[in-house]
Amino acid sequence: MTTTVPDERARIRTALRDLARTTALPMAFGGPVLPTHHLLLSDLVGARTTSLQGLSVRPGTGLGGKVVTVAQPIAVPDYPNTPVITHEYDSAVAAERLQSLISVPVIVRGTVRAVLYAGLRHAAPVAERVLDQGTAVARELEQELVVRDEVEHRVAQLHSDQPRSELSGTEREQVREAYAQLRVIAQQTTQPEVRERVRGVAEHLGTSLERPNRTGSVTLSPRELDVLACVALGCTNADAATSLGLLPETVKSYLRSAMIKLDCRNRTEAVAAARKAGLLP
Repeated sequence: MTTTVPDERARIRTALRDLARTTALPMAFGGPVLPTHHLLLSDLVGARTTSLQGLSVRPGTGLGGKVVTVAQPIAVPDYPNTPVITHEYDSAVAAERLQSLISVPVIVRGTVRAVLYAGLRHAAPVAERVLDQGTAVARELEQELVVRDEVEHRVAQLHSDQPRSELSGTEREQVREAYAQLRVIAQQTTQPEVRERVRGVAEHLGTSLERPNRTGSVTLSPRELDVLACVALGCTNADAATSLGLLPETVKSYLRSAMIKLDCRNRTEAVAAARKAGLLP
């Protein structure tokens, strides 16, 4: 089955551009941590050479390898002479004339998944502000990778590529639960393009159930669908508000609006009508 899941490598590239922009440092680079725990320097921003491109950094070695091991940000104001790291990769760093560097881990559920660097081409103390900015970029990337992992996990778990007729009652409820939870995840992410991609995956999961063609002219807004999807899981207005980052009164307003559009008197009828109309799985 093909899904529109945000690509991890693309997200790292975007994070490095954000890192260069927010820190105003002339070079940013980094990459994913492979299953072997080696760090692969896959992407460079502001590079003058290709000396760092594709470099594989062993765990515990160099600046990035130490960050992988200790899972904490590290700043070195004088890279060539710092005693806090090993120096296996000095020639590659020297080719870029880098001397002052920060390196921050991207930690997803306790595992370092990527490392981001930014640096200057002269020795200088690293401002605490710069390290904080780098950490903020890493945390945003962490959030996007959590979303990506959750989408992939749910798609694999549901085996939604099997024929619709083979879905059991339990599997149908799993699809509905995953649909609702993916809409919640989409709402929680800060990246608009990722939000739309995750919603697209939710809709793809919804097609695992036999959904009738949409009837009539009823159209619900994305927020109304988010609220109804939570209601379909048995959430109260307060539960839905917490999940979607809304006020309870706002949830109540969206629910009331959906009920009016669906010509229903209560939340249970609204969910049933939305399913009948093909708006919910």
